[in-house]
Amino acid sequence: MKKKHALSVVLAASMLAAAILPGCGSNENSGKTEIEILQYKPEAAAYFDQVEAEFNATHDDIHLTISSPNDASTIMRTRFVREDYPDIIGIGGDINYSYYVDADILADVSDYQGMSDIKQSYIDILEALEITPKDGTYGVPYVANAAGILYNRDMFEEHGWEIPESWDELIDLCEEIQAEGILPFYFGFRDTWTCLAPWNSLAVGLAPSDTCQQVNAGETTFTDEYRETAEKCMEMVSYGPVDPFAYGYNDACTAFARGESAMYPIGSYAVPQILSVNPEMNIDSFVTPGNDDPDGNTLNSGVDLMFAVTADCENKEAAYEVLDFLLADENIQKYIDDQNAVPCKEGDFDLAPMLDGMLPFIESGNMTDYQDHYYPSEMAVDAKIQTFLINQDVDAFLANFDKDWTRYNRDIIRAVQEYNEENGTAE
Repeated sequence: MKKKHALSVVLAASMLAAAILPGCGSNENSGKTEIEILQYKPEAAAYFDQVEAEFNATHDDIHLTISSPNDASTIMRTRFVREDYPDIIGIGGDINYSYYVDADILADVSDYQGMSDIKQSYIDILEALEITPKDGTYGVPYVANAAGILYNRDMFEEHGWEIPESWDELIDLCEEIQAEGILPFYFGFRDTWTCLAPWNSLAVGLAPSDTCQQVNAGETTFTDEYRETAEKCMEMVSYGPVDPFAYGYNDACTAFARGESAMYPIGSYAVPQILSVNPEMNIDSFVTPGNDDPDGNTLNSGVDLMFAVTADCENKEAAYEVLDFLLADENIQKYIDDQNAVPCKEGDFDLAPMLDGMLPFIESGNMTDYQDHYYPSEMAVDAKIQTFLINQDVDAFLANFDKDWTRYNRDIIRAVQEYNEENGTAE
């Protein structure tokens, strides 16, 4: 199978970094078709163990094995190098998905009938991640997450604070909260990855959704597109602790759970950690209002888990039967209940109450993918943002972002610009 430039270095490095899991091997369940899923969400392992058991108990012709290792992404890449492919992989909609599509590792699933039940907004999000456009569909979105601002509902009701719908209203709210002697925000910026939470939820409304693709095509720069995001992110941080870099993610979750701040800019994934400290906390959320006009706001939401059939799967029909089982409404609801997720499938699902404030955006499909889903991990953008928020030098940060983007995306930039030239789309 052809392996393209974008993935070659990542896969080669994985060979040195991970132990090798065996492939499907021989059929130990006589007469049954073997289907293997390797998925990257170890926190959902109990759910997938249950799915595996229920599927095998109700199917006589297919035997399903689901693996949920802690280092699934590394194991996955290593197995790809060895051409030892699972039948189905469960991954997030991020740069790794882009690499796998580009390397022809994934099968076209546009003939899978279950795609007709998936929300078009999430199909579009996956399609936008393709390095260069490809005919076909290569992933089945399963569940999404949502990021914005969590808030203490009881505290807001007690003080009569209104949910802001514009940037000016958010800043006015922060000033009002401070005047009451309460900290508006808590941050956990000692853990660099948390710096991406406010960054992403601002960028989706302030920068074009295809910023990274435009930069790759040579049509713009991050200096041009990210300035407002950087400036407003820096302003948000001014309404947090004196030293937001002294506290990690667990510290921030704990402080917010104990009422030490009114708000916490983070994703819905943080709620279980917060409730583990204060199970009675009344949490809701709202979309980060980065725009002056509320009509410009959009929910920061991306595909948190999708399933892709690998191109080497010899039993595509059986793989589709497994996908049908995973996409059954009752199984999706179990996952939602277990992981506080957002379903990518159309339907009448019960979402966690802390997503109430985001429901209008979810129901209308007004959502935009995380900008960092396009960032290569080698570029360590989370650390760049942390350094920027410490130094507070917007010009230096943006110039460095542009320089390092060229350095870490050279092959992708070349591929995009060659594609555009060949297809008449270059300026």
